[in-house]
Amino acid sequence: MKVSLGADHGAFELKEAIKVHLEEQGIEFVDYGCFSKESVDYPKYAYLAANAVAKGECDFGIICCTTGLGVSMAANKVKGVRAAVCTNEMLAQMTRRHNNANVICMGQNVVSRELAFRMIDIFLSTEFEGGRHQRRVDLLTDIENGKELSV
Repeated sequence: MKVSLGADHGAFELKEAIKVHLEEQGIEFVDYGCFSKESVDYPKYAYLAANAVAKGECDFGIICCTTGLGVSMAANKVKGVRAAVCTNEMLAQMTRRHNNANVICMGQNVVSRELAFRMIDIFLSTEFEGGRHQRRVDLLTDIENGKELSV
């Protein structure tokens, strides 16, 4: 498994802690920045980490900012990415099981490091259930590809 990492200055410290956690778990990662607490524009780093997932260079992505919201919006603009903001373990599990999310987003000012680590472990180890959920993920892909849906 290979994971892409991205963060802006508002979550630089959380990203650095996540790197240590991933190393301890023996999980390979690529750090797409940022590389200091100096102010940067979050969409650039979210794009780099999400694009690595979309291109198949990484299996999953972990992207952080102050709240997780901005980076999730940016990541979800990348075709093939299903990014979810998670604030608890249940969300981390369900977004994998039901939505086949490939990027988890979180906020340094929203979750503790310990919670972030637990969510990452759950996210990376939870399998997509498929079945009826595959049909729904396929609809997300249809929307992404510009197909109009009806009820």
